[in-house]
Amino acid sequence: MLEGQPESAAHGWLIRAQLNQPLARGDLDGALAYADRILELGIKLGDRDLEALGLHDRGRVLVAMGRVEEGLEAIDEAVVAAVSGEVSPFPTAIVYCNATVAAEDLTDYRRASEFAEVAERWCERQSIAGFPGMCRVRRVELIRLRGAWAEAEVEARRACAELIDFSHEYAAEGFYQIGEIRRRIGDLAGAEEAFGQAHRLGRDPSPGLALVLHARGQSNAAAGMLAGSLAEPSATPLVRAHILPAEVEVAIAIRDLGRARAGADELESIARTYDTHLLRAEAATARGLVELASGATAAAISSLRAAVRAWQATEAPYEIARARMALGEALPSARGGAAAGLELSAAAAMFETLGAVPDLAIARERMEAAAADDGPTAPARRATRTFMFTDVVGSTSLIDAVGDEAWGRLLAWHDTTIRSLLLDHGGQEVHHAGDGFFVAFQSADSALDCAVAIRRTFEAHRREHGYAPSIRLGLHTAEALHTSTGYEGAGVHAAARIGALAGAEEILISRQVVAAAARTVSHGEFRTERLRGFRGPFEVAALD
Repeated sequence: MLEGQPESAAHGWLIRAQLNQPLARGDLDGALAYADRILELGIKLGDRDLEALGLHDRGRVLVAMGRVEEGLEAIDEAVVAAVSGEVSPFPTAIVYCNATVAAEDLTDYRRASEFAEVAERWCERQSIAGFPGMCRVRRVELIRLRGAWAEAEVEARRACAELIDFSHEYAAEGFYQIGEIRRRIGDLAGAEEAFGQAHRLGRDPSPGLALVLHARGQSNAAAGMLAGSLAEPSATPLVRAHILPAEVEVAIAIRDLGRARAGADELESIARTYDTHLLRAEAATARGLVELASGATAAAISSLRAAVRAWQATEAPYEIARARMALGEALPSARGGAAAGLELSAAAAMFETLGAVPDLAIARERMEAAAADDGPTAPARRATRTFMFTDVVGSTSLIDAVGDEAWGRLLAWHDTTIRSLLLDHGGQEVHHAGDGFFVAFQSADSALDCAVAIRRTFEAHRREHGYAPSIRLGLHTAEALHTSTGYEGAGVHAAARIGALAGAEEILISRQVVAAAARTVSHGEFRTERLRGFRGPFEVAALD
């Protein structure tokens, strides 16, 4: 119909439809040529709708090509035009939605979350019913990554109900996310059903369904499914990056180390190109697993330690725990079962918090094996340590104010953050209950550094994100009985009492901590306190 007609906005909309054809074939150069033509037409005709769409199409194709910075600049420019109100409602919705998709595909979850929230608010103002569900689907993966699985599943099911008659593509993604949550908690039947629904609506069920097969012992079938997904011409590097971690895991299970190593190599190449915390974490984990399976223990430990650090930067508790569990498996032959036990214990605690039943069972089995590697249980002995107790101030009223789901997500962030800092400062997590930690340090200096790091990290999060829970910390250096399960004795009880005396945002230390420190400790005036259960007084002060 447009043949022979003067150039108009209609030509631009036709080109947008044609752009999807090279994208489906994986022809990114061809797709970019179409996007450039849309942008050119929009500028020439003075059509802000086409111009915004052209910018946004160009940006998402450039990101897929690995020209990330250039692509994100174009996407941001399109979003600015949409936010300013220069663009009509339908193109605005497209820009918001696909900007969210592009950021999430890139694993830039902070940017994706911001786009999704802005889009949802805009859609509510416009009384548009379908797009909020689409934005909700894209946000589900972020919520799941943060460890709030119950909340993520509620959001996913709500989105699927909204979208089933509106967009099969997005409803399929909602069902896929439900499958991922069900798989992690050990409901393989529920996961298979959800992945099946996603497949019927047109979504490739890999890698999720392949990992369900793998969990059932059908690893060869899983390997075949993953090979088929990776062979798709439309599988861009970012799409492949979502599949390759499962490819490595399953290839190791079927003892095809060449295939596993090739998957890890490709994942590292993609991570270098797109350079996000999540991709670096995935690549380091894959490399560590391959080296561990190959018997290269030292290389495995190095890669898995890097993976733990990278996952901590993404605030992804489940993935941190998985990396720590693998590190625990690598450690016994190189460092002794005690070192492995620390990693496995931290992983098990996180799996239990999340409700990751299958992984928790594996972690506990490996803890028993690590304990066996460490030889017969050593007799209890006395040891001098600096003990730390942490606690969230006003947690009961906070739960009442924000609700159980929000509290669960906040607590997961709190636990992950503190465990990350304990790892950095050599703290041994002795016990964790509710929102408090009991930690032992070899030196007073390490304990002081860690306490300050915890306070500063929470302050920075509050400053940058608007909120972080208020915590208190107590430190005391004393001799205690070191048993196979932790530490016992009066010194531990004194440390707990000192922690309970601390105020919000306060680090309360005993005089014994100052005496044990190798450096000068800056603190307020000492005051005398009577601790319940102790005859004599204790001198305590607030750390500056």
